[in-house]
Amino acid sequence: MFEASRKLFFTDCRCAGGDTSNTYEELFAKLDANKDGKVDVSELKAGLAAMGIKTGRGAAQKIVSSGDSDKDDGLDFTEFSKYLKEHEKKLKLTFKSLDKNNDGRIDFLEIKQSLADLGVDISQENAEKILKSIDVDGTMTVDWNEWREHFLFNPATNLQEIVRYWKHSTVLDIGDSLTIPDEFTEEEKMSGLWWKQLSAGAMAGAVSRTGTAPLDRMKVFMQVHASKSNKISLVGGFKQMLKEGGVASLWRGNGVNVLKIAPETAIKFMAYEQYKKLLSSEPGKVKTHERFIAGSLAGATAQTAIYPMEVMKTRLTLRKTGQYSGMFDCAKKIVKNEGLKAFYKGYVPNILGIIPYAGIDLAIYESLKNLWLSRYAKDTANPGILVLLGCGTISSSCGQIASYPLALIRTRMQAQASIEGSEQLPMNLMVKKIVEKEGFFGLYRGILPNFMKVIPAVSISYVVYEYMRSGLGIQK
Repeated sequence: MFEASRKLFFTDCRCAGGDTSNTYEELFAKLDANKDGKVDVSELKAGLAAMGIKTGRGAAQKIVSSGDSDKDDGLDFTEFSKYLKEHEKKLKLTFKSLDKNNDGRIDFLEIKQSLADLGVDISQENAEKILKSIDVDGTMTVDWNEWREHFLFNPATNLQEIVRYWKHSTVLDIGDSLTIPDEFTEEEKMSGLWWKQLSAGAMAGAVSRTGTAPLDRMKVFMQVHASKSNKISLVGGFKQMLKEGGVASLWRGNGVNVLKIAPETAIKFMAYEQYKKLLSSEPGKVKTHERFIAGSLAGATAQTAIYPMEVMKTRLTLRKTGQYSGMFDCAKKIVKNEGLKAFYKGYVPNILGIIPYAGIDLAIYESLKNLWLSRYAKDTANPGILVLLGCGTISSSCGQIASYPLALIRTRMQAQASIEGSEQLPMNLMVKKIVEKEGFFGLYRGILPNFMKVIPAVSISYVVYEYMRSGLGIQK
């Protein structure tokens, strides 16, 4: 029934030709559930879902924000019809730009070529997948009516926004790095939606880190103190920490670990926007490789800015009872005893570790997801949350295996001055010393608790993020 009503509406639109006001009026009446002469976000979302019209993440909110000229959190009929007419004009321009041979239809070769012009290189298989997601009559071409029907209630207008929609809906797989910050449209920036997204992400990270803090402290403890002669087991390590400082000691260093989320996220976001402007070859257009470089540079910039907090986190995690009274006391003692340069100990292996982790994590994630899609996907190109979580867990673990030795060196360099009688060794000599005394696997001390926290950290983060989005009024 839902599909029937949806088809009825769009059939009417096609028959109506240039005059769509009657059709818009009928649609408005269907969406205005409480008959108050205004369609708000919840009514729009529920009404479109009831008619079987699929919308992208946050589409209803964006549509209302874009068309709401009097800022009363809803669209009256004038605003509603004006938005749809203007949106159709933009969609028509995008359709014409894709229709390379001007025959009134788009085929997969035209989609492939148009995306290549944007710097997005996709396979024929992906181009056909995109086409099938829009093609209603099964002709393997898309006419204007099919294009209009598919995107009328999707706020994406130009081709770049549509590519982003395809990527987020997993119709298109272009392999963007997971480390690249979220991008926000101008409408999201103006409406304030961007800070809600960042706030939800920051809260999810804070709760996730707090929930897995004992395992994180155990990892750091084993990285620094475990050796061949001092074989600290997981259970033995927890017993030592509990005996020395009680249950609360399991969360040492978590305060600064949580505190650095907000500045790191904000710096990464602002730096990403600036790097995109600097690197883009055409104003307003950012190609895939430019976006990847901008994301990598933004991540490095954020890491550089907040790295002193990383050093303090390690020192506070390893501290003995009474060694520091808090974060500021720790910072003061580091400056007094070691100087400002101590805040950047281990910086080089930290930056170097990002490269193998991000590269391997991304490559394995994409390979596993594509393998699953090729073997098991039938009616959809969306693997689902459990498959994506599984792919993410495996790829993250492989990335950690590759980069873990550098993470261990970084942590030991950060902790050197706080360990009594410890030599102040540079990175190369520390690697040599560990391999000579403990063997190759000495570079992997503490990796077990690190693996153990992957699944709970990702799961907690996902659940909290979804609850925060809901609480802040961000539509899916």
